[in-house]
Amino acid sequence: MKYPIGIQDFEKIISNDFVYVDKTALIYRLVTEGNIYFLSRPRRFGKSLLVSTLKYYFQGKKELFKGLAIDELEKEWAEYPVFHIDFNGSNYLQPKVLDSIVEDTITSWESIYGKDPFYTDLGRRFAYVLKQAHLKTGHRAVVLIDEYDKPLLDVLDTGYTVHTNGKERLLEEHHRDILKGFYSVFKAADEDLRFVLLTGVTKFSQVSVFSSFNQLADISMDPRYEYLCGITEEELYRYFMEPIEAMTKVYRCTVDEMKERLKKQYDGYHFSDRLTDIYNPFSILNAFAKERIADYWFSTGTPTYLIRLLNHTKENLNELTGKYYDPSQFVDYKADVEKPLPMIYQSGYLTVKDCDFDMNTFLLDFPNNEVKKGFVTLVANNYLDTKTDTGSWARDVVNALKQGDLEKFRKLLTSFLADIPYTMRRKETEREKERYFHYTFYLLMRMVSVYTVYTEKQQSEGRVDCIIETPQYIYIFEFKLDGTAEEALQQIEDKGYVRPYASDNRTLYKVGVSFSSETGTVDDWKVI
Repeated sequence: MKYPIGIQDFEKIISNDFVYVDKTALIYRLVTEGNIYFLSRPRRFGKSLLVSTLKYYFQGKKELFKGLAIDELEKEWAEYPVFHIDFNGSNYLQPKVLDSIVEDTITSWESIYGKDPFYTDLGRRFAYVLKQAHLKTGHRAVVLIDEYDKPLLDVLDTGYTVHTNGKERLLEEHHRDILKGFYSVFKAADEDLRFVLLTGVTKFSQVSVFSSFNQLADISMDPRYEYLCGITEEELYRYFMEPIEAMTKVYRCTVDEMKERLKKQYDGYHFSDRLTDIYNPFSILNAFAKERIADYWFSTGTPTYLIRLLNHTKENLNELTGKYYDPSQFVDYKADVEKPLPMIYQSGYLTVKDCDFDMNTFLLDFPNNEVKKGFVTLVANNYLDTKTDTGSWARDVVNALKQGDLEKFRKLLTSFLADIPYTMRRKETEREKERYFHYTFYLLMRMVSVYTVYTEKQQSEGRVDCIIETPQYIYIFEFKLDGTAEEALQQIEDKGYVRPYASDNRTLYKVGVSFSSETGTVDDWKVI
């Protein structure tokens, strides 16, 4: 089986016999039920392949679709003028890069369909090209714009500037104005458009792109198209049982155990309230090709724009995850440095995990172990500014907890905290000090993603600081700042934190920990 890793061209996949998960029935529905769409999905989730498939479909390349679902559905293949622009692959931190790409793209289209010398601004030039294409071919134009928001994400909140017309201005503002001008065409050119699709990670309301459309359909959370990108569990087992069975030999496990490993690592994305499980296609294909479960998606790119946003907000990551939200709180795509939640959600680092239909609220949390481990590690490195190798530290903690070696865990935790610079834990009030230590422990424990970890878990009589469950052990932690380990243990007893595990056969440890605001590390530790 050949896996199209990094291949985003539909023709290349079909012509070279790479495995293709057939999405063409959904694509046919898309092109016949509407004509102007926006789709948000995380990076490397198949957006570019979708755009490429649409391009060949509208170019009338019927032979490429032989044997696929659309081959039976489409009865009138036609060739439309297709205008495709991909904003991926360029570094927009450099001034004038976006200017050049847009100018060169429109110039190339003008060389085919003609140019009006009286039109000089981007929008009017583009509109003229679309009209001429309609007149010359007899078919309305198709516009496909991939990763439309990358020029904005690259420079978001960087403070980079550019000189234009003798003035210095933010590069972010400059890019926004260029895209406004480019996208302003759509309202005026409506009669010349057959189909429009914009894909991206997030939907910037500031760009005013979407006010340029008369009837834009945002299908990012539309149940009809929730698995237009990505791989459903049904598709996974239909197309990929052969590599799943091959991996059972590598990991010396059963097929069901292998399925569960893959599910925990790569599944968990939901793009509508139907909660259809979607696997990350980039990661799962890499896992099959290499026959190893690893963090493929997260290692391909660092979400630096999210870190910049998180540095602004007063909310910690633990205060954003595992909570129910009204859709307006995360489907409002406005990039706000004080409210990073919409960007975190749309970028794929959080996803919908449950729905309360009575309250119309949605539970947001990490989709899977790959994302949780990678994103939390990145945030921890940035927040704690430690020299400790967090990856190797987390592996040592996993081994200590696996073996029930709490003394080793104590030493690992103490040394890690001692390595954090004093400036990172310097806080003005007792509440801020306590919040710092709680958040630090939250980040450290969230990196231990191979086990079930609960932080600030609500129970009937109180909120447990941390519970870690392994196949052999249960660890219940309670923390005190500038107190005693004995006081922490007493709270575990008084609040009945152990009761939910009364019938559990695993070995249970109660751990009282006291942190010192003076030294910044473990001051007192007791286990019973």
